[in-house]
Amino acid sequence: MTTEALYQELDDVNHSRDKRLYYANVVLENPGLIPKLLDILFMVDDKRSSKAAWVLEYLCDINLEAIIPYLDVFTEHLHKVHLDSAQRPVAKVCENLAKAYYGKGTSKLKQALLPKHKEKIIEACFDWMLNDAKVAPKAYSMNTLFLLGSEYHWIHPELIGVLERDFHMQSCGYKARAETYFEAVEKQIITLKP
Repeated sequence: MTTEALYQELDDVNHSRDKRLYYANVVLENPGLIPKLLDILFMVDDKRSSKAAWVLEYLCDINLEAIIPYLDVFTEHLHKVHLDSAQRPVAKVCENLAKAYYGKGTSKLKQALLPKHKEKIIEACFDWMLNDAKVAPKAYSMNTLFLLGSEYHWIHPELIGVLERDFHMQSCGYKARAETYFEAVEKQIITLKP
């Protein structure tokens, strides 16, 4: 299937779990479609960018390691994603990558997710935290930065500053997630290092 054919197929993707799951499985069964899906995802001004993001999210939920060969492309361009409906699934993929990397157990991602990838994820997550992104990308970014902060010790103090600054202007969902983060700091689950 060509990129153009996949682009046309994505027109059938909607908010239903069944459609997203169906196309995620189509792409997983034909791994050569992953770079084409990413090409469409990074057509960031096109509405089908969001549909590609939805499929990528489900694909990564099923088999996160499928994205490993494309981490360079994904992390290099993820900061360009600006449509609200595309930011949420992309931010969730970032969170899933961080969870797999810092989680217990073995994962190929522990070798594949390089510092250059993590730095691009950090950059995008802070951009979503600081800009007018909706609450879901901010919540996923908060958790991603929380995890990355165990390695990049400068993240936690910066993130606390952002959360404190924006707390009173944000939604209830944002505040709830931020309060959980603040509680972790108080319980010294997070050690703030200079």
